[in-house]
Parts: sequence; structure tokens; C-alpha cells
Amino acid sequence: MKAVAITQRVTVDPRHGERRDCLDQRWSEFLFACGCVGIPMSNRPKAAAALLDTVAVAGIVLTGGNDLAVYGGDAPERDEAENELIDIAERRNLPVIGVCRGMQVLQHRYGVPLERVEGHVAPRQDILIEGRRAEVNSYHTFGARENREPLEVWAVAPDGIVKAVRHIAGRKLAMMWHPERLAPFANRDIALFRDFFDR
Repeated sequence: MKAVAITQRVTVDPRHGERRDCLDQRWSEFLFACGCVGIPMSNRPKAAAALLDTVAVAGIVLTGGNDLAVYGGDAPERDEAENELIDIAERRNLPVIGVCRGMQVLQHRYGVPLERVEGHVAPRQDILIEGRRAEVNSYHTFGARENREPLEVWAVAPDGIVKAVRHIAGRKLAMMWHPERLAPFANRDIALFRDFFDR
């Protein structure tokens, strides 16, 4: 099994006055199906960096949840932590997979503008992946209609919203659907994660 770093969403518990890092339990099951075990990352940049200095990982997964602060999101510490993790990945040549918000983090990093979108919150959505029809899920209210280098598009929705991108250098990959929320998991997604972290 390969260890991979995985980011967490920020939730607020007003009853206890706590900002909590949380991870959907389905991520553990999905990563296990991909031959990986997830190491949850703190949303405190220094703590996340220190953990990566302590534990060897085969790559990083940027998960969904929380809009980016620049688009009105309420978790700026997560934006900072995930950008720190991407910096570390670039220095160490570690692969990075972004899911939903994770893709938006990569798009924003490379100057791709996001906009509010309609019709992209649904348990099933038909899109084109590498030009072939595929069914995925969709749970996002921000998206992009354009792309900028060094990213290239490899999946798109019928209305032109970009559904997946990859870095031309090959070490970053991202999708807007949630592979961990499918039951059963899609063999396509398992193969993608397994192959990407095996490179």
C-alpha cells in the first residue's frame, strides 16, 4: 500500500466554537481500493509541511468542500495549506490529484477564472472524457469555461464547463466529480488513481 497525503475540509462547530478539519470516511475506502492509504493533512500550513517531513508519501490528494476564499469561501487557512502542499509537491516532484475544490485550487493557481454555474449539482451527469461519453456525479457551484497553460482539458460537460484538467508536465491531474461518492466505485477512477500514483 502506498501512503498519500489527503487534504480535509474545514467545518465550523458553533456549539463548541471550533473550526474542525474533517474527511469523508468514503475517502479511506476509495483510496484503499486504489492500493493507497490516506494520511490526513492539517489545514495549518506549518503542521502539514512538518507532517510531510516526517512521513514519506507517494503523492497528494486535494479533496472537495469549501469554496476558495477569493470566491467567498470561509476557509482561507485551507487555501494557504493546500498551496503550501502544492509547493512541496513541486519541489519533491510528487504527483497531485485534485478533486472538485482541489481542481479549482489548481485552476486558480494557474490563472483560470471561475464563475458561478447552474445545473452542476446532481448525482448523475453525462460528460465527455477524452471525447467519450461518461456518467459522473457533480456537486459544484463554481466552474470554468476556459483554460490556460500549463493546464490542458481532458473532460468537459455539454454546456462547456471544464470537468477535468491535467498539467502538461504530467504531475498534476484534476477532476470535478467525486470518485469517493460513487457506489460502487468506478473502475475508471480506481485505475486513474492507481496508475497516477504508480508512476
